[in-house]
Amino acid sequence: MLEVAISSFSYHEKIILQNLTFTVNEGRQLAIIGESGCGKSTLLKLIYGLYDCNEGHLSWKSEPILGPKFHLVPGMPFMKYLAQDFDLMPFITVGENVGKFLSNFYPNEKQNRIDELLHLVEMSEFKHVKAKFLSGGQMQRVALARVLAQEPEVLLLDEPFSHIDNFRKNKLRRKIFKYLKDKQITTLVASHDINDVLSFSDEVIVLKDTTILEKATPYELYYHPKYQYTAALFGEVNEMEINGKTQLIYPNQLQIVEKSDIQVEVVSSYFKGKYYLIEAKFENKLIFFESVVIIAKYSSINLTIKERLPIDK
Repeated sequence: MLEVAISSFSYHEKIILQNLTFTVNEGRQLAIIGESGCGKSTLLKLIYGLYDCNEGHLSWKSEPILGPKFHLVPGMPFMKYLAQDFDLMPFITVGENVGKFLSNFYPNEKQNRIDELLHLVEMSEFKHVKAKFLSGGQMQRVALARVLAQEPEVLLLDEPFSHIDNFRKNKLRRKIFKYLKDKQITTLVASHDINDVLSFSDEVIVLKDTTILEKATPYELYYHPKYQYTAALFGEVNEMEINGKTQLIYPNQLQIVEKSDIQVEVVSSYFKGKYYLIEAKFENKLIFFESVVIIAKYSSINLTIKERLPIDK
């Protein structure tokens, strides 16, 4: 079990994280979400041991996680951390980068492991290409392969698919998270992308104002968020007062009907492929709903709520 209990952590005098406590069981996948600057990357660096946690305690299987005050080379040996800058060596090949920390005593096994991981991240054809010639997305895939090379017990990923093209990202994401689950590698992912969160995480932590706002399964957070901030991390969300009660309503939970008490005036329509996202005015507030057809500006539309989400402010 990974145990995290941070009383306070600050850069200089500014507090970045405080009153933050959670655990992650072995083999589980935890997502960490929140707006930019909320402390996601800092939390991963603390867990890896790149910073000293002066007020708090971190451990893995009861072994303390210690920072640079205790280790000449920061970082814990049973963990791997993928930062947003990738940290590849530009003048050696892709294969050499992936195998950088693998033993040379067993050259055949080393090459087999490199080939296995390059196949996993779909970079086999670039094995002998120097890293400096790769695109940002290709570098990120190589960096993913490298942190997996020694098969860590705990893997910390900071925006792991942010530079990868959309047409390749979905397939790669499924392959990577399946691999991690099959190998029972405990994984923490800091991400802005809800596709990293909803389909693959066992639990999700929402960070806001230096601490944990909510912690639950993806399903619970999506359908029963306690705060508008949480719901908004998953996309557009409407905060509407219906019958004197404030409700959080996602655009796909509003349905066009012939008659209702919710009458709106269309402002704009945005093509989304399978549907249009319609922006409209409701009681002097802008709200969003979905439609399979485009709706003309200034049209008057009646809506009903298919599902309601409770809010606890």
